[in-house]
Amino acid sequence: MNFHQKPVTYVAEVGLKVLDLERMIQFYTETIGFELLSRTEKKAGLGAEGKTLLVLETIDGLMPKSERYAGLYHFAILLPNREELGKVLLHLHYRGIELGSSDHLVSEALYLSDPEGNGIEIYRDRDAEEWDWDNDEIRMAVDPLDAEGIIRAAQESGGTWQGIPDGTVMGHIHLHVSDLAQAEQFYVDGLGFEIVTSMGRQALFIADQKYHHHIGLNVWNGVGIPALPEKTAGLNYYTLNVAAEEKRKRIVDQLRHIGSEVVEYEKYMETKDPAGNVIRLTV
Repeated sequence: MNFHQKPVTYVAEVGLKVLDLERMIQFYTETIGFELLSRTEKKAGLGAEGKTLLVLETIDGLMPKSERYAGLYHFAILLPNREELGKVLLHLHYRGIELGSSDHLVSEALYLSDPEGNGIEIYRDRDAEEWDWDNDEIRMAVDPLDAEGIIRAAQESGGTWQGIPDGTVMGHIHLHVSDLAQAEQFYVDGLGFEIVTSMGRQALFIADQKYHHHIGLNVWNGVGIPALPEKTAGLNYYTLNVAAEEKRKRIVDQLRHIGSEVVEYEKYMETKDPAGNVIRLTV
């Protein structure tokens, strides 16, 4: 099953407020390998196959992040296969980029940060048939990555890194929130996701249609942390793509029922989770 197309509700696009637009465009095109798809004086759209996955926007008076706020932990770029992950690993190594890595059983992942400290995961999924479910809970881990095997897969494919490949999507987003119980009510009762695994009172992983997670939620920055201020760099918004207008209407009704405000714009509906993270609902 493809967990990033209809009828699944999935993260389609992430928007960041950035301090230095030129530097960030350079990083996301040259280091990450996105195509620059649109550009104005204060805004840039980047992605793959002509599809925007990341929007960078600079705002007058924007300040760097100086405290612990709710917001982005990382956004995750999902590659189509292991060979492409190997090509990325070699490319980032040659560029001298500092990397973290992990085998999550469901996926193999690389971790890095952009020049302004936004977290990025680049990963590939194992086939869903290989995932281990215990009733309704998926088994994930933080095991060492088989980097040699990944690099070997890339070398055997015969290709070299040519940027982000076709078939790449925004795989998931992982957020800092201020209260896990409030976040659970919003994302489960409001947006209609289901919990697929939890880490005690520290983190929740939620998904639609039995993906390993479309959204991660954690309180690792502290319980009760404030929302990211409007004029502070970091997460601007993220977009959830909903299969049909009827389903979006149902979600909006659920959100309003739990007391969340939803504002209608021309191209999307907008709401905020209890930690102040902005979500745009598109069809």
